[in-house]
Amino acid sequence: MKFDAALPIVQLKDVPAIAKAAEAIGFDVLWTSETQHDPFLPCTLIAEHTDRLNFGTAIAVSFSRSPANLAYTAWDLAAQSGGRFILGLGTQVKAHIERRFGMPWPESVMGKLREQIQVIRAFWDCWQNGTKLNFRGEYYKISLMSPFFNGGAIENPNIPIYIAGVNTKLAQLAGELCEGFHAHPFHSPRYLREVILPAIGDGAKKAESGKQKTKISATAFVATSPEEEAFARMQISFYASTPSYRAVMDLHGWGETAEKLSGFAAKGEWAEMPMLITDEMLGEFCLRTTPERLAADLKSRYNGLADRLTLYTPFVPGEKDDWWRNLVQSF
Repeated sequence: MKFDAALPIVQLKDVPAIAKAAEAIGFDVLWTSETQHDPFLPCTLIAEHTDRLNFGTAIAVSFSRSPANLAYTAWDLAAQSGGRFILGLGTQVKAHIERRFGMPWPESVMGKLREQIQVIRAFWDCWQNGTKLNFRGEYYKISLMSPFFNGGAIENPNIPIYIAGVNTKLAQLAGELCEGFHAHPFHSPRYLREVILPAIGDGAKKAESGKQKTKISATAFVATSPEEEAFARMQISFYASTPSYRAVMDLHGWGETAEKLSGFAAKGEWAEMPMLITDEMLGEFCLRTTPERLAADLKSRYNGLADRLTLYTPFVPGEKDDWWRNLVQSF
């Protein structure tokens, strides 16, 4: 199991120092996210200021971009870093795509994301191998690549694509087409075991022969203090209020609580929500342990369920460096 880190929400000027510190401590991957900032711009700095550290997006919003945008950006980052970049994509939800990004929400989420991945790889195949660019699907008709716009061959063209999701259809698509799957932080070990892994396996049955096993990258809530428990309870209540994530609560028989949380969220009554997350719920979605037991308990909790593990807590140099170093070395 590889141990990764999440880049904190910082300005670009702070990224080089964080990247260097992450590499020195020994993380395998430093993941960027798309919340308050663009997820790709930090990647250029990570590539420039490290030698061994892998890095990737967890995630970049796919439906706010064209496949060409994604193909060019990933190609450049792979070339700059000597093949250390991982392209992680996520669909986001309808309200954000339409009302924050101003882009259309597709009739078929699966259909559009599938085509995006296929088109991205068609660009890469064209640039690396000279294959004629000619993709014709329901969402994209891509057939123009003149020499002036050709990205050209690079030394490390095999860029892994991870996609993120909560429900089974995206997990199936990852098993069929992708090198990895970002499991949403709002999960339980039972949900991974009973829902996500079987869905990825179903997708793998449709994959072309020779496709490697899809790796699972899990982000985990952990709490080793009352303050961390309170933070986890707040975040879990927010995620559990999202209707498209309802399946996670339903598996455990907590659908009624999810309905109540959605009602509070719709009215903007955020302060009321954490009180609905019981200790039993918290224990399913968050590892509650001690600092001394954290590494062993993480391994036990995710053994056989994840190939990569990232804590929901971002890595901040100068804060608990010895703690992070010991945790990384345990893996």
